[in-house]
Amino acid sequence: MAANFEQLKAKYQPAIDLGKVRGVSWKNVHVENEKLLLRGAAPNQAIKNEIWTAIKAIDPAYADLTVDLPLDASLPVPARIHEVKSGETLSKLAKQYYGDPNKYPRIFEANRDQLSNPDLIKVGQKLKIPE
Repeated sequence: MAANFEQLKAKYQPAIDLGKVRGVSWKNVHVENEKLLLRGAAPNQAIKNEIWTAIKAIDPAYADLTVDLPLDASLPVPARIHEVKSGETLSKLAKQYYGDPNKYPRIFEANRDQLSNPDLIKVGQKLKIPE
């Protein structure tokens, strides 16, 4: 059973890690009824959806997994951080994160401490991406 736990945990580790970064409070991660059980709480529906997207990317059937992830609005929502890569613009990031390139001012405003012009971002900069 221990090896099964380690294998299942390793399989779903990217989703578990994403949850930690995105403010999910994991309470239990163990094997129950031959499945990995992930029990915790997510700060909001968008983050819960991100976790499910990550799980389905690992295994679309997730037959070896049980997830209990209710919402807990009292949990803080951490800011997402994006490291700028070559060719990226605030519009491209807005399209990636919000589905709308015209929402780039949200990213610009959240990063006024390091940006003075929305057209001047640099490779390697770490930008906050607000919810």
